[in-house]
Amino acid sequence: MGVMERLDAASVQANEYLTFRLDTEEYGIDILKVQEIRGYDTVTKIAGAPSFIKGVINLRGVIVPIIDLRIKFSLGEARYDEFTVVIILNLAGRIVGAVVDSVSDVLELAPAQIKAVPEFQSMMDADYITGLGSVGDGDEARMLILVDIDRLMSSEDIDHINKVAA
Repeated sequence: MGVMERLDAASVQANEYLTFRLDTEEYGIDILKVQEIRGYDTVTKIAGAPSFIKGVINLRGVIVPIIDLRIKFSLGEARYDEFTVVIILNLAGRIVGAVVDSVSDVLELAPAQIKAVPEFQSMMDADYITGLGSVGDGDEARMLILVDIDRLMSSEDIDHINKVAA
């Protein structure tokens, strides 16, 4: 088996996504980006940071910026309760925390289950949405918004926080 054949076989395999909820929507991110999942804890606020950046935490000696995805996606007021979790992500060596309403599970999606994002004009910047996953059948069917977490977290705002945190 040549290198190209191996790459082709790998590209048609199912991908695993960690699914989480924000408000009434369900999202998925590549499980390989997830380092750990923690309960929401107090953060140290950073003066002058955008509202979706809650602050930073010290995670075993590493200063980690914490982003509230509900605020980032303009999904109304964020509530923090016993179900609120922080997904700790490792993005090319950069550690970032993402606050979500709850984590659902890990799902495997085959390429056939992933549809392209429809083109639509909206105020929401949808560059980081890579596709829509179709999960389940019949009454159990639901859509999963697949997020390119690297692209979402590579914004200038995050870079600004990383500089301030350093």
